[in-house]
Amino acid sequence: MPTRTTTDVTHYHVQKNRRAKFLEDWRTNHRDIVTPEDAVLHDSPRGSRIGVYVGADGDRPTRTMDALVHEFAPGTRTTIHRHSWDAMVFVVGGWGWTEIDGELIEWGPGDSLHLPSWAWHRSGNHGTETARYLTFSSEPMLDTMGLSVLEDAGDAAAEDLPGRPAYTGDLSGDDPYARRVRRVGREQQSRRTGRLHTSWDDLELLNTPRGTRTTFLLDRAIGYQASGITMAMFEIGPGRGQSMHRHPGEAWLYVVEGRGHSYLGTEPEGGEEHPWKKGDLIVVDHFLWHQHFNDDPDNTAKVVRIHMFDSLLETMRVLTDPLVLFEEPPEHIRDKQAGDPSSIEWPPLERPTWP
Repeated sequence: MPTRTTTDVTHYHVQKNRRAKFLEDWRTNHRDIVTPEDAVLHDSPRGSRIGVYVGADGDRPTRTMDALVHEFAPGTRTTIHRHSWDAMVFVVGGWGWTEIDGELIEWGPGDSLHLPSWAWHRSGNHGTETARYLTFSSEPMLDTMGLSVLEDAGDAAAEDLPGRPAYTGDLSGDDPYARRVRRVGREQQSRRTGRLHTSWDDLELLNTPRGTRTTFLLDRAIGYQASGITMAMFEIGPGRGQSMHRHPGEAWLYVVEGRGHSYLGTEPEGGEEHPWKKGDLIVVDHFLWHQHFNDDPDNTAKVVRIHMFDSLLETMRVLTDPLVLFEEPPEHIRDKQAGDPSSIEWPPLERPTWP
């Protein structure tokens, strides 16, 4: 018997009300600075302690990325699990290890790792002090599309677990399907051979026109193959600031060392200033003009920046062209704001400490 699916109001009103509620809820959940005290740690069945800086599991929903903190007591290790999203790791304290698809990687403060999608992984602490790292993942974006999947295998050995999903790498022919098979196969091959670890000891920071010195931690420019998340670190000179700019999309800035403040505003003037300190997460996610300042007259400040520019924002830029989605002042204003970073006597790069 034929049936009809109807709503009490028109398609126009349903979508309009849904979009309005979405933005209202989003603005209600907005944060500018999240402190370590806000990321309350909880014991986890995985064998670690976990807290949420930003993300739905900590009642601070996000749309494309989340930020969690993990602590490992001496002599512990987590269960092994995998998920459909990938994640970036930044170590802030202690020494430990992470196993990724059977490969053991040892890490220390300041090191970075990539946990690829569908890769089995677990972490442990073989030191004598608590180890602590942050993870930044694309789980919220996959959840939006209904593709967020997680599998925990307890204490199983990696070699006893199924590998990543199989794919067809080659197919003869010049039809659209054969071309797609080869294209997707090449992409998967590239994704599964990317870099996994950056040691703090190998970092080299370079001066930029924004008045800071900076380096990539995890990015395709240095051999990583992620789903668009990129992670870099910049250092601000004593009493100096980074030049102003703005962009859409979520961007997190984790304060590794130092204290300062950030300007956030819908216009280059008239916004609000938000103080920050070591361990805080600066949230920039509303296409706001922003500028970061080091308030310490004697010491530099180090900040790790995470965003989704290589996937989500690049797609948005194409879909909304000719709208300009990345803006900074004209060069003469930018250079005046930033100053000359070559005039700063940068200190030797030392591994971060926690707390």
